[in-house]
Amino acid sequence: MGRLFIAEKPSVARAIAAELGKASRSDGYLSCGNDIITWCFGHMLELASPDEYTGGDVPRSAAGRKRWRVDELPIIPVKWKSHPKEDARKQLKIIGGLLKRTDLTEVVHAGDPDREGQLLVDEVLAHFKNRKPASRYWVSAQDPVTVRRGLSSLKDNIQFQGWAAAARARARVDWLTGMNLSRAFTLASERSGAGALLTIGRVQTPTLALVVQRDHDIDRFVSVPFYTLEATFIHKVGQFRGTWQPGEDQAGLDSEGRLLDKAIADHLVAKAQGKQGLVSVFKQQKRSQPHPLAFSLADITLLGSKIYGLSAEVTLKVCQALYEKHKLTSYPRTDTGYLPESQFADAPAVLASLRSMHSGLEDVIDGADTSIRSRTWNEKKVTAHHGIIPTQHRCSLSALTDTESKLYDLIVRRYIAQFYPEHQFMATTIEVIVEEEQFKSYGKRILVQGWRTVLVSGHSDKEQALPAVAIKDEVSCDKVTRRDAKTKPPARFSEGTLIQAMANIHRYIVDPAQKKVLREGDGIGTSATRASIISELKRRAYLEASGKHIISTTLGRSLCSALPEVLKSAVSTAVNERSLKEIETGSPKFDAFL
Repeated sequence: MGRLFIAEKPSVARAIAAELGKASRSDGYLSCGNDIITWCFGHMLELASPDEYTGGDVPRSAAGRKRWRVDELPIIPVKWKSHPKEDARKQLKIIGGLLKRTDLTEVVHAGDPDREGQLLVDEVLAHFKNRKPASRYWVSAQDPVTVRRGLSSLKDNIQFQGWAAAARARARVDWLTGMNLSRAFTLASERSGAGALLTIGRVQTPTLALVVQRDHDIDRFVSVPFYTLEATFIHKVGQFRGTWQPGEDQAGLDSEGRLLDKAIADHLVAKAQGKQGLVSVFKQQKRSQPHPLAFSLADITLLGSKIYGLSAEVTLKVCQALYEKHKLTSYPRTDTGYLPESQFADAPAVLASLRSMHSGLEDVIDGADTSIRSRTWNEKKVTAHHGIIPTQHRCSLSALTDTESKLYDLIVRRYIAQFYPEHQFMATTIEVIVEEEQFKSYGKRILVQGWRTVLVSGHSDKEQALPAVAIKDEVSCDKVTRRDAKTKPPARFSEGTLIQAMANIHRYIVDPAQKKVLREGDGIGTSATRASIISELKRRAYLEASGKHIISTTLGRSLCSALPEVLKSAVSTAVNERSLKEIETGSPKFDAFL
């Protein structure tokens, strides 16, 4: 008797077939001995449109758009309907036929390891009223080693029903929000004479509001000049620089402690320059900087945007190709950078594979010490997924595009860095009092470069190397320089920083109680959906790219101004996301949440 594997997509089916044995190809499936491997093309079914619940023929406008009616709202299905997608009907029929075969006595669910991956195969099984026992194949990479491990450790599919329930709840609440509110506000727009098609989304609208608010803050920003003072001190063993620190009762400061009065700044220069001072504080402390975690999707999106100007959508597509097409990295749609301790033992094999492919990385790979266990290896902080890391799969890197090579190099270096010592340095602080004015100096002397040897970009040490002085030592204030600056507006969002903002939405909430609740959550959207939400806002012309930045359009601003705060606030959306997380584990109940 054989098994029927149902994969999320053809590439996963091929990866499984390659490890099951020699495969023969048929229309819509592969045969490996007694086993059959078939596939979906993502979601094969979709929720019915509102028109199926309202009934009757739907009139259309002169432009061909369906006419919506206020008296039909809100549309809340009692019994939810779904239908096969038009382009999925043929493959769905093939899967249905395979499920009926009596020689296939077990189903193996091989969806991607996330909510949507769980639901899209489960809904196919439900569509055909499957009664055969179902196992779950749950892996985070498509390289041969990982696939073999997954095939040898199948689990009962019933263990993952919370994931499917969370995805189903997400789909329905998004339908309820989007279908009803988009119709309601579009009809209101028509009544006002504007006639604009306004689309509302549970996550989409608060995301748009983030950008609109940032753009408003920038437009309204008024730059204010302020002044800082830097002194050069001469000590018998060397010289160093210090920055003036205002006292509690210092006149001329704004609410953020910046000195706005030029006359006071000039007075302080004259007061301290050429005078003698005394060292009031000298502290040295050996410190270490822990390894950066492996990449989450949000982290690599931010770095890809910062270094290469990549959009969130491009970064996700590239990471998906590295995982699915090239089999070089693990599952990308992850919200954590931590790694399971069970994979720590794989490090020598992974590094050996990397060394065989990367002619430019031999030295840093040879310098790695696989006995070093960084903070990244932490089973307790791994969710269903772990950080994005390279696999043991070997292939020619010439097959990668330029962008794939760039992001792959970031992932590889971040992994290798885990097997270097922590970055260690001596931190020094000196405080000097001159004519009752305080100046503070910070210094840093590197002791062990550690993991920074591998991650050569993005790190700079601006701190000076300070001389060894002692408290009550005399110093001469050789020169005091007034530095003129202007307050700067907040930075515009890039796609990378917008995704970070969605993941850390608590930073943008003013109410302390709500801020505390959201700090403990996972933001709005998920690692798997944030890029597509931004793309949808751009497609609907609510947002647009401006160089490396992303800005709101006139249409996007108009939409936000027309909406009540409850729809723009991220609070309810973030609380919903937390509930969906809880549904994954079976609490709260699906019906209670809806």
